[in-house]
Amino acid sequence: FDLTGPQVQINVTRDGVTLPIAKVPNLQPGDRVWLRPDIPDNEVVHYLMIPVFLRGSLNPPPADWFTKVEAWRAGPRRDGITLTVPDGAQQMLLFWAPETGGGFTTVRSAVRARPGNFVRAAQDLYAADLTRSRLDAYVDAVRKIAATDPADLQKRAKLLARTLYLKINESCFDLPTDQQESCLTANTTNLVLNDSQSQSMVTALTSGSASDMINQLSSSTAAGGGMYSPYVGAVVDMVRIMGSLHTAQYAYIPGIAVLQDETMSLKLSNPPSFSNPKSVMIATLPPIAPVHYPALRAVHPEDDLCLQRPDLVLAVQGAPLVFSTSFAHGVTLVVHDSAGKFLRLPAKRDPERGGFIVAANNLDSSGLQGTITGKISGDWGFDPWQGPEFRFASSRPQQWQLTSGESYSLTAGAPAALDLQAATACVSTVRLKTAQGKLEALKWTAKGPESLQTAIPLGTEARGDYHLEILQYGQSHPDTVTLHVYPPSATIAGLTMHAMDTDAELTGSRLDEVASVDMNGIVLHPAKVEHEGAVEHLLLSGPTSLAQVKSLSSGSSVAAQVHLSDGRVLQVPVKVGAPRPRVTLISKNIELKTAGRTAHIELGNPDDLPQTGRLLFFLRSNSPQQFPRDETLEVAAVNGGFTTMLSLQDASLTLEDAQTVLAVLDPAKAFGPSAFGPLQFRPVGKGGVNGDWQPLANLVRLPSLDRVSCPADPVKPCTLEGDNLFLVDSVANNSAFSDPRPAPDGFAGGTMTVPRPNGTTLYLKLRDDPTSINRASLPVLPEAAP
Repeated sequence: FDLTGPQVQINVTRDGVTLPIAKVPNLQPGDRVWLRPDIPDNEVVHYLMIPVFLRGSLNPPPADWFTKVEAWRAGPRRDGITLTVPDGAQQMLLFWAPETGGGFTTVRSAVRARPGNFVRAAQDLYAADLTRSRLDAYVDAVRKIAATDPADLQKRAKLLARTLYLKINESCFDLPTDQQESCLTANTTNLVLNDSQSQSMVTALTSGSASDMINQLSSSTAAGGGMYSPYVGAVVDMVRIMGSLHTAQYAYIPGIAVLQDETMSLKLSNPPSFSNPKSVMIATLPPIAPVHYPALRAVHPEDDLCLQRPDLVLAVQGAPLVFSTSFAHGVTLVVHDSAGKFLRLPAKRDPERGGFIVAANNLDSSGLQGTITGKISGDWGFDPWQGPEFRFASSRPQQWQLTSGESYSLTAGAPAALDLQAATACVSTVRLKTAQGKLEALKWTAKGPESLQTAIPLGTEARGDYHLEILQYGQSHPDTVTLHVYPPSATIAGLTMHAMDTDAELTGSRLDEVASVDMNGIVLHPAKVEHEGAVEHLLLSGPTSLAQVKSLSSGSSVAAQVHLSDGRVLQVPVKVGAPRPRVTLISKNIELKTAGRTAHIELGNPDDLPQTGRLLFFLRSNSPQQFPRDETLEVAAVNGGFTTMLSLQDASLTLEDAQTVLAVLDPAKAFGPSAFGPLQFRPVGKGGVNGDWQPLANLVRLPSLDRVSCPADPVKPCTLEGDNLFLVDSVANNSAFSDPRPAPDGFAGGTMTVPRPNGTTLYLKLRDDPTSINRASLPVLPEAAP
């Protein structure tokens, strides 16, 4: 329908009020309809304009419901004519017939002979008129957006489709920007979705429950099983009906009515014929029926909208004719508060933005109190109309609070995401003011009507007081939240504490900044920092009395406050673990091998355990009171070089009674020949819960000594013979260890020079324990003659 047809000026008067035809969605009996043909002066074909009232498919209209208007005459072209809608009329058609001498009679006879066909034609024409208005609004808006703001085309085209109830081709947005407009506006007639409001208005054209030929056709197998839109269905239907409406003199072609104020312009799909059968153009006026109000609804009725927001958008859907026609006019937003005060604000339709635009930012709304609601109202044709209701918030200064658990103290270099609590409806901007006064806009997200989330970018050099400024529509000054940025500080990965312990352990980094830890009034202090790669372990010592920690039972959750040396306090949740196993070393005994070449050595330190010896020690279980059968004992080097486990299952542990256990350690078997150094032990309970390390013994390796050979001259030194002499640190001939002879590093020989023995006795220090003096009794033989 792109061929230009005739134009006519129309307005309608009801109860003393006159409206242009573009604002009239329905006629009623008694309405006065003024029509004036708008014919160019150079028209050479004379047309009859024939307004006709119909009263249903089973009741031919009387002859006086037809009006003959000679459109080329000066009187009608100057003054027009006025008709009154008669009682019982249901439809009004407008015919344009070439003047042939009997044209008026021919049209009247055709309509009265087959009124049902014209009723259906009126129905489909009006359906096409309404749908065409939606398509025109969509195409015009897409072209305007593409020309002015192509980058925003995708967002606004989707809002258009929602508002006008169309289904657009999403794949168009995958094309380059300059090709998206042509894609979106191609084949638009197949984008139309059925609209319940339009259907109800069209149904009003016929009395009773007349069948809707649009729905019938668009869902029929012949029409492609629903492939066609309602617009295409109406056009196909009209072609069929009009094809059966012709006489030897006239054939009827439909025209789509395009309304603009008082002007009705016809758009034709076929060019008129001026030879027999001549073309009679037919158009329809709004139905003669009670008013059918648009079922408009809010898109998000649960949201609070800010009344002071510039160009406030009231997002709506469900009634596309509100935006594609002028039926709704004089639209305003009436705002009420709980105290009874109200404001009336103009509302502008904007399908590109998905609803009504209300400019309320310059109005004084400070007096509004309590709950604020607003409702769209206006006129639908001649009748007052109420639209959907919205909830509003009025801008006001607020005190913003952080969500529980978050701190106003931030750490430089660490990402910080803050949740702020207050009304968010009127927030326009969130920005950060640095300690140097520089302003930086921040991205933010409203997580609900009372929650706002934003991320704070802080470099490693950030220091001092920063101010988070929240600006609201209608407020000249921002709401401010003060934050203090500290230099990079200790990072707490976790805090471990077990029931009945008087100490704990922190893991993290930069733990040297920890001053103390407070757990329910139990204060722990730093004792020792240990490093495990990039992770630090800080041992914390607490009260010496177990009575103070009895309140921390196994499984209880405690909030610990880690106090840093710069005054900051870090919150660390702690779950108290099960009690750790505790044992006491009662006694120990070192069994030495009495045979062999190491038997010459008598160890001076009772804690030295020869690698070739065996250690037997008794333990008493303190926690739990009875030694568990699944508990093991770990023996390891203090420096972590080697370890072994003793258990009841492998007979390295033996219960003396329920509380006392005998442990047997064979170092050579457990650790191998290269193990030496201080040993420690700890109990290992169920689930890997370990007790404290306790010192056990010092593992030493002994050299194998054979004899001492001395020369006859008493002044000359002697020679010590044996194996593994590199295990000797130094040798002397007196218990005071004066004038010792050290063994060189890397010594690999089988003999070494030593002082002359005191009888048969030498004193030596071992490389594995250079602090203890040991005694060696060896055969002293004269040195063989050279």
